[in-house]
Amino acid sequence: MPHEPQPQPADELDAEAVRTWSSLALAALGRAREDIDAINVYPVADADTGTNLYLTAESADRALAQVTQDTPRTSLAQAVRAYAHGALIGARGNSGTILAQLLRGVADVLGAEPGARRDDSPGRLLAQALTRAAEEAYQAVAHPVEGTMLTVAAAAARAAEAAGSAAGTVTDVAGAAYEGARAALAETPGQLAVLGRAGVVDAGGCGLVAVLGALWQALSGQEPAPEAVRGRAVPVAQTSEPCAQEVGPAYEVVYLLEAPDAAVEELRTRLDGLGDSLVVVGGEGLWNVHVHVDDPGAAVEAGVVAGRPYRIRITHFGDERRRARGERAQRAVVAVVPGEGLAGLCEEAGATTVLARAGEVPDIDGLVDAVRRAHAREVVLLPGSAELRAAAAAAAERARAEGVRVAVIPTRSAVQSLAALAVHDAAGSFDEDVVAMTAAAGATRYGELAVAERQSFTSAGICQAGDVLGLIDGDVAVIGAGLPETAEAVLDRMLGSGGELVTLVLGPEVPDALAERLEAYVQQGHLAVDTVTYRGGRYSAPLLIGVE
Repeated sequence: MPHEPQPQPADELDAEAVRTWSSLALAALGRAREDIDAINVYPVADADTGTNLYLTAESADRALAQVTQDTPRTSLAQAVRAYAHGALIGARGNSGTILAQLLRGVADVLGAEPGARRDDSPGRLLAQALTRAAEEAYQAVAHPVEGTMLTVAAAAARAAEAAGSAAGTVTDVAGAAYEGARAALAETPGQLAVLGRAGVVDAGGCGLVAVLGALWQALSGQEPAPEAVRGRAVPVAQTSEPCAQEVGPAYEVVYLLEAPDAAVEELRTRLDGLGDSLVVVGGEGLWNVHVHVDDPGAAVEAGVVAGRPYRIRITHFGDERRRARGERAQRAVVAVVPGEGLAGLCEEAGATTVLARAGEVPDIDGLVDAVRRAHAREVVLLPGSAELRAAAAAAAERARAEGVRVAVIPTRSAVQSLAALAVHDAAGSFDEDVVAMTAAAGATRYGELAVAERQSFTSAGICQAGDVLGLIDGDVAVIGAGLPETAEAVLDRMLGSGGELVTLVLGPEVPDALAERLEAYVQQGHLAVDTVTYRGGRYSAPLLIGVE
């Protein structure tokens, strides 16, 4: 839990007040996190709204702390822009994405340098910022629903505007927004049927009340009433109608996207046709995309058409609903994979996946988030690349501090992760399972084919741009002109010391004919060796080879 500063009453919102607000909001969400998770029933009863809001606020707080450290005399504009940017790049889930857009709205008003702002009082500027925040949040959601976090934000903005128009100070405006949000939150069960049936207030709105309470505390020096920020159900009349299980898309897809504004408008249209709970927030070339779909590959493909998606997270709601019922698995596997097809294979084997481009290194926060999503007492982490081992070790340490037993198996390729998953035994002891998975990964030699982007020196000689490189265990062993011939040369070397099973993982643009040719090649020279072929999907290398 972060250290909570002792705020002093303030008549103007400055960078120090924003820093205090951030720390208090993070602490408040940390206290309310489990309560908010417990009442999360909309849009999906996946018990993670409190966690998502906390992780989003944590990312925002970290970015703000960094800018204040790098810039000793941080201005209000610099502080709120950093705060909003940190929330954007670290937004989690539907609620976290909306919170990021709310903070962006605040930054759009308060983030203007003093000479560019309207000549208004500090209280009036804060009211305008909260109004802009609510407006932008509504615009970011494809199909806004009342009785949600959006409703609470709008009520807070109306109350703030009233206080600002009455010449209120920033403290008056923040207090009015907080009280307006509290009142609106209490009304949400009567506005949204699923909340009324469950007898709970909106979870996202509850988190927003906590954030606004922290703003008022930072400016007034007074601590909000505890019940105002806790995720408690409110007494509502219960109907005799059973609360049916909500039916919806099977996957949540979230990614950051670098794309121009015009492309994002088309992206919204495409994603809206694929699923629901669509929220796209951001601007100025950087966006956070959140959507619920049945076809996660199509959602990622839409991002590729629009620009460059990265930090892609795909979550199956079956795992989340199990967590919502309070069920905690004994053991789970988290695997980092460089392709959608590989992600599907690992998920079919029961793993929680982190999708990364070939050569891309996910951040530690993303790995910790995946361990949390696995929701197990014990987790086996498969990094899938040598470059990711340090990040995986750091993520494991953070997860252990949260009470999760974590072991990192140093897989250096996706084919080694597949080999480890093939022998995974969730029913056995943790130590025996880790030993068996480590042995299977270690017994798998791995190869990869890539295309050289420029002339360079390699361990196999000088390559030219466009040459096909055959890597074995991470080193360039073959330089060839074509994919089939180079692949055969790599297989010859890898099978020279024996093998029982060859695994081929084809990249997105590699034809099936190559797999057929390589399977026949292996059969011709090594009768006792079996071959299996998978599609790696988008982001995977042209060809991965494993020999066990």
